[in-house]
Amino acid sequence: MKKGKFITIDGVEGAGKSTQIDFICEYLKAKGIQVVLTREPGGTKVGEKIRELLLSNSTGDMHADTELMLMFAARNEHIQNKIMPALEQGDWVLSDRFTDSSYAYQGGGRGLDINRISQLESWVMQDFTPDMTLLLDVPVEIGMSRVESRGKKDRIEMEKMDFFDRVRQAYIARSKEFPDRIKLIDSSKTIEHTTEQIATVLDTL
Repeated sequence: MKKGKFITIDGVEGAGKSTQIDFICEYLKAKGIQVVLTREPGGTKVGEKIRELLLSNSTGDMHADTELMLMFAARNEHIQNKIMPALEQGDWVLSDRFTDSSYAYQGGGRGLDINRISQLESWVMQDFTPDMTLLLDVPVEIGMSRVESRGKKDRIEMEKMDFFDRVRQAYIARSKEFPDRIKLIDSSKTIEHTTEQIATVLDTL
């Protein structure tokens, strides 16, 4: 059986991932592809419990190293118990966020040493990597205005603008470092404009 493809979608808050995830799933299904949709942190029973801890406002302050290790603990469960089994049976997997978000949020946003993140990545993922990452890019002011319109914000969404500026710059740096995998998508304009860009790059898989 042919192994499935692993696609991740990432970006700053308010980049429009949720809307585009629906499009991607339908686009691939129309091509006869079975898609498993998942998310990070989360995706498994253990991962969802960690997600609640990470994102709940009731959690309060958390050391940046603790946040990073919890992210990778959830990721290990995710890879071992959901992503890899689905790929092995020939399904395609679409994940809302993946390891690039750790480099952006904990590396760029929190200022953690990239080498430490890389060590965790090597330990948890070994040589496993997405086939394609769709990085939705939007100016932080636009993204956060979209977040504000949604109502209540989670623990990470409560961070200040300069935090998200650092996150965005870290994402852009990642896209330049891995241009074959990470496809930078301008999501600052209309939904249709973003959708057209995504469809074009998906057709290259």
